Amino acid sequence: MPDTRRPVLSVEDLRRQVESGDVDTVLVAITDMQGRLQGKRLHARYFLDVVLEHATEGCNYLLAVDVDMNTVEGYAMSSWASGYGDFVMQPDLSTLRPVPWQPGTVLVLADLRWEDGSPVVASPRQILARQTARLSDAGMDAYVGTELEFLVFRDTYEQAWTAGYRTLTPANQYNVDYSMLGTARIEPLLRRIRNDMTGAGLVVESAKGECNLGQHEIAFRYDEACRACDGHVIYKNGAKEIAAQEGMALTFMAKFDAREGNSCHIHCSFRGTDGSMVMAEGGGLSALGKSFIAGQIRYMRELTLFLAPNINSYKRYVEGSFAPTALRWGRDNRTCAFRLVGHGASLRLENRIPGGDVNPYLATSAVIAAGFAGIEENLELEPAYEGNAYGDPDAEHVPTSLAEALDLWRASDFARRTFGDDVVEHYANMAAVELAAFGAAVTDWERFRGFERL
Repeated sequence: MPDTRRPVLSVEDLRRQVESGDVDTVLVAITDMQGRLQGKRLHARYFLDVVLEHATEGCNYLLAVDVDMNTVEGYAMSSWASGYGDFVMQPDLSTLRPVPWQPGTVLVLADLRWEDGSPVVASPRQILARQTARLSDAGMDAYVGTELEFLVFRDTYEQAWTAGYRTLTPANQYNVDYSMLGTARIEPLLRRIRNDMTGAGLVVESAKGECNLGQHEIAFRYDEACRACDGHVIYKNGAKEIAAQEGMALTFMAKFDAREGNSCHIHCSFRGTDGSMVMAEGGGLSALGKSFIAGQIRYMRELTLFLAPNINSYKRYVEGSFAPTALRWGRDNRTCAFRLVGHGASLRLENRIPGGDVNPYLATSAVIAAGFAGIEENLELEPAYEGNAYGDPDAEHVPTSLAEALDLWRASDFARRTFGDDVVEHYANMAAVELAAFGAAVTDWERFRGFERL
């Protein structure tokens, strides 16, 4: 394991860098429902003199808007009726780190609380914290690694917007999966992302090409669940900023075109709080490990909203596309939703359901909750699936649409027991808002289909 017990940057380090003039800006950021960093750029001296002791504030609509930042109805915690007040952004100093791609800048992530000190229960980071606390009370910790894929284009974000995201130029013209030649074409960008993320305290493992045109993946070392998710959102935001600085654009959207989508496989294992390998035994799965997987199979359909939060998310789930459709598990079987990989200390379950658009805190919360429930209920694990799970007519299936996932989420007694009614209704409203917006939109598909021929 990487040594993540100490912050990348201490407050004392920051004070020295501010005094020397090396740092002048502190980013204080939260993660919103969509998995994006939102917050403020503060003068570094103001952060040290005021925010360090008293925190800072942000409008509570940050957890009650759509992707376009439109205020929408249906959220209990934030509305016009309640005046759209503030919540408190309390810096978590263990996340303080340099931002190598922005001069003179450091970043700290914040937790959200109300003015009376109570937590903002719908905050993604707080949702995960509650699940890891439950697990810790049972003597276990969760370790997680997320694998984000993205598409790179030789257009700027502004050019892509102006072009309506049509006729963009991918960084590669053919499938460069594992290709050394193909990745070399954009190695300056990949290298800069890798090195800048290392400078921000992330532990980079590798970069590789993927199947879609211009598709790549940079992998990071696994970590304790919350720290892994912190790294995920910092990397995702930073990679976009770096691409923009290099005159390019990259997207993590789940399905950009008819070719392979962008996945975000989540690897997860439980360990004892003493470091013991509770999921592994005798070179294979322990009884606890088997129940962990059984919990994923039992509960993941009704928790899919946390893994696939957008309308576009569900377009990945195509047979033969390396995105799963069947809720089966298998040993190193990429046709299953749950793939068991590794041995001994590296034994872990890969959840292949999430796409690149996922909010990692929410998805990891779902994985932990389902696995923990399987252990608590001592669920029995079905045999590992062998062969092509896409063709299994008896398997439960990943929901095929956001509407189906929303219905399952709303009706889930397990979700309500585990996350609470407030969280269930909050994220149900998020999905309902997206469905209503899409239902009112007129798409290019409709125009091409019906302009002349209908």
